[in-house]
Amino acid sequence: MGVTAISVWNNCLTFIKDNIQPQAFKTWFEPIKPVKLSDNALSIQVPSKFFYEWLEEHYVKLLKVALTKELGETAKLVYIIRMENTYGNKEPFTEKIPSSNRANMTPQEMDVPIKSKNPELKNPFVIPGIRNIKIESQLNPNYNFDNFLEGDSNRLARSAGMAVANKPGGTSFNPLLVFGGVGLGKTHLAHAIGVEIKDKYPERTVLYISAEKFTQQYIESVKKNTRNDFIHFYQLIDVLIIDDVQFLSGKSGTQDVFFHIFNHLHQNGKQVILTSDKAPVDMQDIEQRLLSRFKWGLSAELQNPDYETRISILKNKLYRDGVEMPDDIIDYVAKHIKSNIRELEGAIISLIAQSSFNKKEVTLELAQQVVEKFVKNTKREVSIDYIQKVVSDYFEMDVATLQSKTRKRHIVQARQLAMFFAKKFTKASLASIGSQIGKRDHATVLHACKTVDNLAETDKQFRKYIEDLTKKFS
Repeated sequence: MGVTAISVWNNCLTFIKDNIQPQAFKTWFEPIKPVKLSDNALSIQVPSKFFYEWLEEHYVKLLKVALTKELGETAKLVYIIRMENTYGNKEPFTEKIPSSNRANMTPQEMDVPIKSKNPELKNPFVIPGIRNIKIESQLNPNYNFDNFLEGDSNRLARSAGMAVANKPGGTSFNPLLVFGGVGLGKTHLAHAIGVEIKDKYPERTVLYISAEKFTQQYIESVKKNTRNDFIHFYQLIDVLIIDDVQFLSGKSGTQDVFFHIFNHLHQNGKQVILTSDKAPVDMQDIEQRLLSRFKWGLSAELQNPDYETRISILKNKLYRDGVEMPDDIIDYVAKHIKSNIRELEGAIISLIAQSSFNKKEVTLELAQQVVEKFVKNTKREVSIDYIQKVVSDYFEMDVATLQSKTRKRHIVQARQLAMFFAKKFTKASLASIGSQIGKRDHATVLHACKTVDNLAETDKQFRKYIEDLTKKFS
């Protein structure tokens, strides 16, 4: 007799029954019905969405062990949730959701050596005064390698991330710096590396933190006179993941403290992972000694996903959400949203919401309406670096000339236009714009914006410059 869904599930139940309380087994496992077995995936029917969520939260490890014993390492579990349809159709509504196969991240405990009269090491994540340090890794288990799909645009970064996860601190990719534009998966990849390390090496202390939060903690430690405790805390970490490291720009105190932490971790074979929206060579207001360390390991770029990767991302998203959609609609969305993955997933979520809330069938026409609104309403985020590049190209000069101290009229006008568009299209402060465009102060930027406004009204040729450049940015 061949292997069937019923026989596999009955064997799983025998194993599960031996490992949990009889009452829990009766409540959570007896109502489940095996439905089908295909491609090493067992589909089981559960009575409600709450039921599925409870199983995923409390019994996912047990289910994984039981299923692996029966079907091997590639075993998958799919929940089928059967609900009575309230929209007048006689057919019950079903939803298919694959198991995440992941338990929540558990806090890590650390033994801290007592060296001083005050044995309390301050953990910047909790109220001061603790003895037993418990560190929440701050990782999101939903951001893992299983749903970080590989394509030409991210192959180097993903492969390097996997290598680091397999041997943290033991590869030449230390630090690993992942850089790229908004919504391309930097944060997802950073979490995925941390989650994979925790799976493979549960005893390692992994910590994910944004550069902004790191800066806030440092400022707090200076106020409370606990700077040394702050440094010592971070020097105990085995794998430190810092997101958006470009936020350290211009913060000399935080850069100094991070320099000491980085050196200690690197010299002791600990792993450092960084993400940034620009390559080290393009980072402004970061100390040279830090930049040279960022370049020590590997800098891997995430680029815009190609068409095939966008299709894979959409199909994977729909599969994980238990939604089926015709191929021509997936194809339409993938062809029209090219800028980044966040917008791509946002469009498909909008489409699902439009369909379910308005009780409309998902048609190509609906997809066109949603994508059109979505794309129109999405302003492209323009960086100051990009503005300088576009303005320099327009006036046929390089960026270094634009930023130089020269007072030649056409270069001054180009620099003033760059400042004008930086104020218009970015959220950066006047001081930040000035420091990035030739190390000027905020008063120079203010003067530049007023000059551009005045010339736009009085100089016909200058007005054409503004119109041409505005088209390039819009």
